[in-house]
Amino acid sequence: MPRASTPRPPLSRQRVIEAAVAVADERGVTAVSMRKVAERLGVEAMSLYHHVTNKDAILDGIVDAVFDEIELPEPDLDWRTAMRRRATSARDALSRHSWALGLIESRRTTGPATLRHHDAVIGSLRAAGFSIADAVHAVSVIDSYIYGFALQEQQQPFETPEEFENAASELVRRMPPGAYPHLREMAAEQALRSGYTYADEFAFGLELILGGLDRLVRAEPPRQR
Repeated sequence: MPRASTPRPPLSRQRVIEAAVAVADERGVTAVSMRKVAERLGVEAMSLYHHVTNKDAILDGIVDAVFDEIELPEPDLDWRTAMRRRATSARDALSRHSWALGLIESRRTTGPATLRHHDAVIGSLRAAGFSIADAVHAVSVIDSYIYGFALQEQQQPFETPEEFENAASELVRRMPPGAYPHLREMAAEQALRSGYTYADEFAFGLELILGGLDRLVRAEPPRQR
């Protein structure tokens, strides 16, 4: 007697968005289409329209899904710890979904996870004494740093410390004798140091930013705004 097949979970907006994220992760965001998402789900493309209106709705949904993965600032944490955790979590999410960098800022329709995320970040800063204007400045500079660092990481031609070290060694080897002394010094002290990775620089840069923002919010008398 043939064994009954396992019933397929009912189609839902969440399943559509999860499938679209998987397509983007595997093939890039340009591959996301109603047809490709439907193929991954094993359904006809027309059936997706019961849950999403069009491809733009899917793209809005996958951006919101990325924000849903980022750790929210906890109300009982001091703001620097909250921003540090949130920044690290955001960088990790962008590493998992490299396509998101080019998509996040291009969407006009903001989803609930994105709104919840930004509201929590601003709320953490406001509770720490940031004015509205300075909270905006803080979010802008922190996010610019996260996105810029994530983009630099994605563009690098090496993935492991060994590959980085080999590339630095080859660069030094090809330099004319006596030329570029400062680059040679940097390579010897940093790039060729055992176990060094460019990823180590993220925490250092983030602490510089948070330290500057801390001095800003502690300034007495308050700055002219």
